[in-house]
Amino acid sequence: MIKEIINEIKNADTILVAGHIMPDGDDLSSVTSMVMGLEKIGKKVVGVIDDEIPEYLSGFEAINKCVRDFDCAKNNPADLIIIVDASSPDRVGRVQDLFEYKRVIVIDHHATNLNYGNINWVVPESASAAQLVLEVLKELNVEYDEELATINLLGIATDTGFFKYSNTNSKVFTDAAYLVDKGANLNKITNQILENKPIEHIKLMKDVLEEMRFEFDNKLAYSTVSLEMLNKYGIEQKDTPPFVGDLRSLRGVEVAIMYNQAKDNEYHISMRSKSWFDVSEVAVHFGGGGHKKAAGFSYKTDNIEELMKKVSNFIGEKL
Repeated sequence: MIKEIINEIKNADTILVAGHIMPDGDDLSSVTSMVMGLEKIGKKVVGVIDDEIPEYLSGFEAINKCVRDFDCAKNNPADLIIIVDASSPDRVGRVQDLFEYKRVIVIDHHATNLNYGNINWVVPESASAAQLVLEVLKELNVEYDEELATINLLGIATDTGFFKYSNTNSKVFTDAAYLVDKGANLNKITNQILENKPIEHIKLMKDVLEEMRFEFDNKLAYSTVSLEMLNKYGIEQKDTPPFVGDLRSLRGVEVAIMYNQAKDNEYHISMRSKSWFDVSEVAVHFGGGGHKKAAGFSYKTDNIEELMKKVSNFIGEKL
């Protein structure tokens, strides 16, 4: 499969690289790394995310240089589209409107991927999409420098919870070591991601804890972030902190859920499990996707209480 991808890249003059909406570290790392790597071999490349970049990731200059909005995609026609870290076409926003006219390569590590490209390289065993990008760039004999190595490592570090999640295997450490040998600055990544929390986020966390609920002998914990709560502390919706990990860290909790309001009557639901529960089954049931221990979906409703009850009932049948 990777040889087919390499042939497509070599035969294309202009390439569009796109990631998913509501971008995270792995998504932006993968798009940026692919753009930088392809530029190093002389390709004309445009990186696109059809969404705003969270503040905590905008501190990486490479991301700011390489990632543009959808209008840039419309104004720069490409021979080939490479989609990274997106399990379904709706996850790339308006970029999917271009699929009908272009060759599409999908590079992803979500088991729920719908294989919607002309070429689909989906490796659920990979801890991050950034590792798959690394394999492609190595196959293309891209020469890594400190900036490219650092931004590529960002995706591996964030999608493994800085090497503490269960997806952290020997391949993760091998790839991370390769990038560190090429000059990757892990300290820069940790300072930007882990040591850079705004005070407003800590204040918001107090409200999240007050809204927190438990069910099924405390095996399920969930809470909400409303637009009203965000406005209270002057936090933009795109910068909503990922409190779901904090809920999962509580003793006895197997499944944690955050219901984050995005707009009036629209929510983004983020789910995590600790040991054995497959939250991707829940996500797929409600129209989303993801991994066994990290998944999510978006849902339109004017009754969040009703949605929470539906989700809890579905989970309760399996807990």
